[in-house]
Amino acid sequence: MKSLMIQGTSSGAGKTTLVAALCRIFSDKGYRVTPFKSQNMSNFAYITPEFEISRAQAIQAIGARCDIIPDLNPILLKPVGNYNSIVYLNGKRYKKMNAKEYYEKFVNREGFKIVSNSLKNLQKNFDLVILEGAGSPAEINLQKFDIANMRIAQKANASVLLISDIDKGGSFASLVGTMALIEKQHQKLVKGFIFNKFRGDVSVLKPGFQKLRNITKIPVVGTIPLIPLDLPEEDSLNSNPKHITWTKKNILKIDNELNKLAKVVRSNIDMKSIERML
Repeated sequence: MKSLMIQGTSSGAGKTTLVAALCRIFSDKGYRVTPFKSQNMSNFAYITPEFEISRAQAIQAIGARCDIIPDLNPILLKPVGNYNSIVYLNGKRYKKMNAKEYYEKFVNREGFKIVSNSLKNLQKNFDLVILEGAGSPAEINLQKFDIANMRIAQKANASVLLISDIDKGGSFASLVGTMALIEKQHQKLVKGFIFNKFRGDVSVLKPGFQKLRNITKIPVVGTIPLIPLDLPEEDSLNSNPKHITWTKKNILKIDNELNKLAKVVRSNIDMKSIERML
């Protein structure tokens, strides 16, 4: 059973999009592949009469050409303000919880058990699980409650690729800082860096790549250009996501966009190195 995890130096770094692209790339290679995000905070869901999960994982599942099932996103948090969220477990509404209760009483007990069971189910039924982290693994105030990044990578025995949004600036510092702040036992899981949303000539970055490798001993395995995409975004501080309806026409449109995305990503990352990580 193979597992690969995409984590980011921040929210909005491009984790969701890269997982969707890799799902399509590995599906094209003949893998039975599935996405997985243990815990997602979003008010945009894929809703059926039986369950609801984050729509990001539904879109990634379209990329993977797999069924959309609750195991893809076992914990969904829908923020309702005042540090409260409606918690969905395995696609079903559980209850409203405040952040303190969620972190201190729920996440490390029932929460970790629930996400571990979903991960185990997927690993049993697919050739490859591509996991998506949440936010950043270097939030040192929350690391002991974090069941969406390094602990789940360790549980999955997954190699981690760390992605950073270079368009915002500060990517080199973000990558070095993230590696410095994650726990020593988890640093060895990180096998490669990816720069996302780059504009310009990649050769300008290469001296920085070498310095980065000298400092961290980790190679850069890809630089993805900033590309226009017509895919629904996750709701975040810096986006204004559209609502979508899950009609055949819209799913076909998403599928076509995923093909375009996969083509760009495939030609700008070192797929041979990534396959060796598996």
